[in-house]
Amino acid sequence: MTKRYIISNLNVLGRAVLVASLCATTLAACTTANVGEVLHQGYVVDQETLNLVPVGSSREQVLLSLGTPSTTATFDNEVFYYISQTRKRPVAFMKPKIIDQSILAVYFDKEGVVSQLAHYTLQDGKVVDMLSRTTPTGGKETSFLGQLLSGPGAGQAAARNLFRDFGKN
Repeated sequence: MTKRYIISNLNVLGRAVLVASLCATTLAACTTANVGEVLHQGYVVDQETLNLVPVGSSREQVLLSLGTPSTTATFDNEVFYYISQTRKRPVAFMKPKIIDQSILAVYFDKEGVVSQLAHYTLQDGKVVDMLSRTTPTGGKETSFLGQLLSGPGAGQAAARNLFRDFGKN
């Protein structure tokens, strides 16, 4: 090996180490600088507003004081749920992680009067997905091309006809 070849490789290696250390320093600065955003979503109930709807209040009084619930449930008796979440993500393009969740449940009896108020947190149960923009469906998901190539009948015949003359002049 020549001296020039060795010096050239050392220069390339030195530059690679310099770039790697700069990248590592930049990433470490991002995590320690607390860069990111905190997202608050839903209805945050304060104690003053909660005092306006004691047990025995009517459904109309709850709606006037707390507003429209995030969701409702009707089983044996009706329940209003007021849900709030706090999510955090370190960088804008990353998926946010739930760090806090609060659910106020207002239970009504058969006459439409508040029978119980309950407050649930993230530790009490399941995470409620408030940002889902998709409707889950049964079956498997395949692309349009996958459906064309694997489908029986007309889809498969159309794909064969489409690619039959491909490359011929």
